[in-house]
Amino acid sequence: MTSRYAKLWAASALAAIGIAQAAYPEKTITMVIPFAAGGPTDTVGRLFAQSMSNTLKQQVIVENVGGAGGTLGAARVARSAPDGYTIFLHHIGQSTAPALYRKLSYDAVTDFEPIGLVADVPMTFVARKDFPAKDLKELLAYVKANKDKVTYANAGLGSASHLCGLLFMSALQTDLTTVPYKGTGPAMNDLLGGQVDFMCDQTTNTTGQIKGGKIKAYGVTTKTKVESLPNLPTLDSSGLPGFEVVVWHGLYAPKGTPKPIVDKLVQALQIAGRDATIKQRLDDLGTDPAAQNRMTPEALRSHLKAEIDKWGPVIKKAGVYAD
Repeated sequence: MTSRYAKLWAASALAAIGIAQAAYPEKTITMVIPFAAGGPTDTVGRLFAQSMSNTLKQQVIVENVGGAGGTLGAARVARSAPDGYTIFLHHIGQSTAPALYRKLSYDAVTDFEPIGLVADVPMTFVARKDFPAKDLKELLAYVKANKDKVTYANAGLGSASHLCGLLFMSALQTDLTTVPYKGTGPAMNDLLGGQVDFMCDQTTNTTGQIKGGKIKAYGVTTKTKVESLPNLPTLDSSGLPGFEVVVWHGLYAPKGTPKPIVDKLVQALQIAGRDATIKQRLDDLGTDPAAQNRMTPEALRSHLKAEIDKWGPVIKKAGVYAD
């Protein structure tokens, strides 16, 4: 009798789980972004959150959990219930954290369920409006001559701007004074105010400032020019051959999130990727949504592992670690 009731209870529990998954979502979904509001990842996240809200018929709200190069937000999501009501948008930093941090409270690969790639974003090398160098050639010369005076801002250890700075200093074989922030939003504010000299930041955060003449731009980090900034040369062609950093963004859920829920999130992501308003807005910011065949769990899982293999040796060679 006991065995019979146990089987009935198990069957009832499984049926309840199935009903819950079929009804998902029944309440607000939180998209955790591990950087301060106003930064490039925040911009991308809010665009997609709005469209996904329409598809899922429930609001997708953004919660900014900044600090420690994105690892605080990642840890928060890794500990969250795998019920689809907490999702996580992160960029290339998800692949650099395993090499940058001696101790992580989570595993960047196994503690998350990939949903799909979201967007690839070029970066721009920019400086305060009154920075004396007129072009990249002059910038390189000025930085080498004033390495103890100039300041380089970044969004914190493990961020895309930090990684770009590491490559820049490696190319120049020059160490610079770096000023870390809890996101490129506050870093950009200080650049606009002249408190720091220069930084490397995503087009989603710099295009409007460049076009408005509020900061000085020296080049893009892609091998080809960016359509929204046609007069801006590539760093590769202007004095830093081989220099390339493209910031990809991925969407994740906590490990163990049921596949039917992940599938609904994938569908909502792909619909957002086809949204004409999002495409236009991203185009204005110098980027595009990921291709539909990359907005899948399989594509993000494969890309994340490849990027970990790519950047791990670069970071270890630079000798930069955090506890």
